[in-house]
Amino acid sequence: MTGERVHRIAHETEIAAPAGVVYGLIADAESWPLFLPSAVHVELLDSGTGEERIRAWSVVDGTVRCWISRRVLDPERRRIDFRYDPAPAPARMMRGDWRVEERGAHACRLVLRHEYGVPRDSPGEAARIGRLLAAADAAALERLRKSAERWTELDGLVFSFEDEIRVKGPAELVYDFLYRVGEWPGVVPHVVGAELAEEEPGVQRVAMEVRGADGVVRPTESVRVCFPHAGRLVHKQTLTPRMVAARTGEWQVVPDTSGVRVVCRQTVLVRAEEVRPVLGPGAGLADARRRLRAELGRQALDVLDLARHHAESAVPVIHLS
Repeated sequence: MTGERVHRIAHETEIAAPAGVVYGLIADAESWPLFLPSAVHVELLDSGTGEERIRAWSVVDGTVRCWISRRVLDPERRRIDFRYDPAPAPARMMRGDWRVEERGAHACRLVLRHEYGVPRDSPGEAARIGRLLAAADAAALERLRKSAERWTELDGLVFSFEDEIRVKGPAELVYDFLYRVGEWPGVVPHVVGAELAEEEPGVQRVAMEVRGADGVVRPTESVRVCFPHAGRLVHKQTLTPRMVAARTGEWQVVPDTSGVRVVCRQTVLVRAEEVRPVLGPGAGLADARRRLRAELGRQALDVLDLARHHAESAVPVIHLS
């Protein structure tokens, strides 16, 4: 291409897991926030036979970026080709592919390749993109390797749950409380402190000090993507407790004929190697799931109850005389 230089970068890793398991992890883009460190949220925009278009939010070089990708999936060859549409600036083109090469019944090689075009007069930008891709790709492959190599217990390591309430008040006020996370300290019992940075409207970075069930205050960090017109706030916890490898969730505010239904859905990937150090030598995966379900559910219900109070207490009472 005139005035443009194409750069190529590739990373690979050997994985002690069946090729089909690894392909399944990379094919299911909506689950990437659990298995790819930089991924925050992924939405499927449209799909056809062997093709799909996704929108994804990721943390790149400390900033939350949104991009759209077209993907062609070939499960027989265990290959996925992708192309950014449009390419993230300053790149003029960016594409690549995932390949899973079988090395035996329980072994494979995962290869991730990128190609990107940058103006010839911007060598510094080309080098910067290369460094960012190298770091992100290496981290992604390592997390996928660790997850896939626990394939025999992966169904137990990932679990989802939800809590919900009903509100007799305006949906807008419920959403307003959930959105104003920076005002939760001193209001939500387990939130001791919070620092909010909204890099662009609807994309929030939140650093919190949270008091656990044991009374200990620990730091946590999250990224939240807000969809006010749909009544949704999705989030990923980027600094997690010891037993949690990844945690994602969604607040959903749904008006209906009898009021408002408010739901908090959460999905957790348990860090198996930390279960016994945290819970004790006799603890197992079931104990970790129960502990996390109870604590995360309690925290969610605290927020939901306060959101209900915020909405219902603002509803005026009309006295007829």
